[in-house]
Amino acid sequence: KGRDFHIRILLPMDFQLKNARIECSWHLKKILHGYRHILKQRLHSCPDLVSFMVELKTVLEIALKNTQDLHIPRPPEYYSCLVRDLEILGWNKVAYVDTGLTTIKLKAEDSSGRQHLITLKLKAKYPTEPPDCLVDFPVQFAISWMPQNSLIDIYNQFLAALESLKEFWDAMDEIDGKTWVLEPENPTRSATTRRIAIGNNVSVNIEVDPRHPNMLPECYFLGADHVVNPLRIKLNNNMHSWDPEISLLQNLKDLLEIDFPSRAVLEKSDFAKDCGICYAYRLDGAPPDQVCDDPRCGQPFHWACLYEWLQGLPSSRQSFNVIFGDCPYCNK
Repeated sequence: KGRDFHIRILLPMDFQLKNARIECSWHLKKILHGYRHILKQRLHSCPDLVSFMVELKTVLEIALKNTQDLHIPRPPEYYSCLVRDLEILGWNKVAYVDTGLTTIKLKAEDSSGRQHLITLKLKAKYPTEPPDCLVDFPVQFAISWMPQNSLIDIYNQFLAALESLKEFWDAMDEIDGKTWVLEPENPTRSATTRRIAIGNNVSVNIEVDPRHPNMLPECYFLGADHVVNPLRIKLNNNMHSWDPEISLLQNLKDLLEIDFPSRAVLEKSDFAKDCGICYAYRLDGAPPDQVCDDPRCGQPFHWACLYEWLQGLPSSRQSFNVIFGDCPYCNK
């Protein structure tokens, strides 16, 4: 408590938080070593830098508590109590236990057959004090705990939380399985966004509410105006016909009056072109997200590449954070 740490967060040119780099002292790096995958998840799922800083502070507080706890000798009853709890729970549910019996990973399968892990960081005063729980959820997982509780109680709360998120994961799995998801490439269970390919350099970015996955998500279209505008009009005109009784994907198809291309029948080259400036598809992990509005061109570019290119042209003009200029490909 009260300790200060200096960190530097380096954002790429496109300001995508998920591709940010964190720099810190070797001491802080050592403290956060076992939490790198969690921080990576948080970079992907947090909507902005302020939200990520709040998450980082929480993770750091947990890491510091656990680091301090490692130096507190465990009384014999700690081990006997923990081993008894694990035997009652069943060793078949244990995915990992460290040599000091301070970190435990439990596995579970939800009713749709998906595998999940919960990581428990146990304190020296267990079971008087609850362990810290780390999960790959799109919502906060807070356990209720009393001194007479055990790992079995946490595991049951974990199972209940899995079932409460079943509809959300079912909806996201259907999208991942039946459409071409451009971003994220390898979505975690905590990821609430999907960028779905619609056609040649046209896609829709959706943000799904994990608590109400069958409600209309936030939709943001990416592509040339002449292609995107009709889709926006269809979405606005058909919004009233959204049916929470049918799947999220089917609703999107009905509202937009389209069929999403599938990985099974199309190659990426059928609708995803490389950036017209750097000639690569991904830049810092992100695909091109700007498209020339001329219907005869439609060349895609990375935002960062286009910004740098236009900045170097004397004919370009800038107003606040918007830069105007000709397409590098067709000069329109």
